[in-house]
Amino acid sequence: MSRLTIDQMLENARARLRRVYVYDVAAALERGAILVDIRPAAQRVREGSLPGALVIERNVLEWRLDPTSSARLSLAVDHDVEWIIFCSEGYTSSLAAAALQELGLHRASDVIGGYQALKSAGLLTVGVDVPHFAREVHALASL
Repeated sequence: MSRLTIDQMLENARARLRRVYVYDVAAALERGAILVDIRPAAQRVREGSLPGALVIERNVLEWRLDPTSSARLSLAVDHDVEWIIFCSEGYTSSLAAAALQELGLHRASDVIGGYQALKSAGLLTVGVDVPHFAREVHALASL
């Protein structure tokens, strides 16, 4: 069995992805893409949140987004959903998006530079107008 370095693994993963630049995230959300934050809770507390992003920690990502999984989220309706994954800096998210593609989620990709790039670009509110976020806010407001 041949072995890869992590850099080679990352390069292979990214070669399969159509990665999203931070300034293209809004357009992706407008066409129905779903932004997914895979950072661990402690990292989200330390760095900050991204309103409108669906939070699914990395260790359960495939189970939640695979439409054939009994543990899937209701948004995981089929293999054509466009999932845009982000982590802190865009490394782990590339590996995660490639794993989703291996499950047949062919539109999975990630944000180049991750949360840090979104923050640097002043785009931390890019997801507040997405439909699933608006539904969640409305549901919470009616409690």
